[in-house]
Amino acid sequence: MAKIPPRGTPLTETAPAPTIAPAAAGHPVRQLLAASVGNAVEWFDWYAYTFLAAYIADQVFPKSSGNSLVPLLSTFAVFAVGFFMRPVGGLLMGAVADRHGRRAALTVTILLMGGSSLLVGLTPTYAAVGILAPVVLVLARLLQGLSVGGEFAASTTFLVESAGPGRRGLFSSFQYVSTSIGQLAASGIAALLVGGLAEGQMNGWGWRVPFVIGALLGLVGFWIRRSAHETRSAEQQQGERPGLFDALRHHPRESLLICGITAGGTLAYYTWTSYLPTYAELNTEIDKADALLAGTLSLAFFTLLQPLGGLLSDRFGRKPSLLFFGVGFAVLSVPLLRAVDGSFLSLLLVSCAGMVLLTGFTSISAAVNAEVFPARVRAAGIGFPYSLTVAVFGGTAPYVGTLLKDLDRPGLFPWYVAVLCLVSSAVYLRLPESAHKELER
Repeated sequence: MAKIPPRGTPLTETAPAPTIAPAAAGHPVRQLLAASVGNAVEWFDWYAYTFLAAYIADQVFPKSSGNSLVPLLSTFAVFAVGFFMRPVGGLLMGAVADRHGRRAALTVTILLMGGSSLLVGLTPTYAAVGILAPVVLVLARLLQGLSVGGEFAASTTFLVESAGPGRRGLFSSFQYVSTSIGQLAASGIAALLVGGLAEGQMNGWGWRVPFVIGALLGLVGFWIRRSAHETRSAEQQQGERPGLFDALRHHPRESLLICGITAGGTLAYYTWTSYLPTYAELNTEIDKADALLAGTLSLAFFTLLQPLGGLLSDRFGRKPSLLFFGVGFAVLSVPLLRAVDGSFLSLLLVSCAGMVLLTGFTSISAAVNAEVFPARVRAAGIGFPYSLTVAVFGGTAPYVGTLLKDLDRPGLFPWYVAVLCLVSSAVYLRLPESAHKELER
């Protein structure tokens, strides 16, 4: 058995981490199901808020007679607030995963998400309780942010550690397969509700339905995850438990690397998968139902692409995939977003084109992140810097885009996306290739 390196030893291209014999693996399909079902539920709840933001704004925030965008800006501000709890969740739940096991952390996160989703669904209106309504909504989003931050840290580690030799990219892709299924379900249900209910019904009770469904699905995810096989090795279970800040203290370079890898990817991801329908509504005359339908169809296409992206990275490496994404978005973000002209077809084509480029990042981000850190602090090491970067760039994307529209500068937003993707591309160029190296367990 290989010797374990001293704590704090950085991973480098010239001195790859030695391997440790893995713990007995669970059945691959069962492991994928345990991670994917819970992850889908988590993200169904998270994204339902985004797709129904306009209805939540009308009911939970006071209306401004001077500017109709004020309630929507307030709703997206709360969306961003939830993101800023994600680093806390990534740190705390990552530490739980490193100290007590990946399965324990995954169980906690699904219960947190189910409870917070129910709280959103039961949030009273501003007309009924005044300022208490947005207070309840903020509390629910803070709990959701805590849960989602911990979910990514634990499920990323769990998925990649469950993979067999030469299959880390494929297993990694299921992080966004399940995320997209959750988002697809949220988008689809939102589209059905908007298309099937009158405006008064949507404003009255229709927008609450997905959050109640999410709470019920959380119980299903909890039951499935209880049977998952723990991927933390016997050596880790018997060894000294890592401290809360060990990953940051002993691996600062790796923490910064996660930030650089993630910055462009998270902005492009949330722009294309969450904000694009709203962007089209604000900047063109497209119908709200058509915008949601285009988003739903492009998400289905995106979901199908993920395993292919993972398999290609297992064969040809991580760097080509990352550069395909980063350089592609740096060059094409501006022309793609300018091509949205108010028609359903233009929005669908722009959405699908972006999804192809985005797959270069999303299909392998879990594997790339896991390959950066040693096993002892892997979950917390990934969780905090990743979630912090998502909070700063991904969580604020809808707010920045809406604010620029309010300031009559909507044309700056595509350039913002392009520049940040160019910055991440510079980081990808300097990454050592890790696809064919053994993962420390």
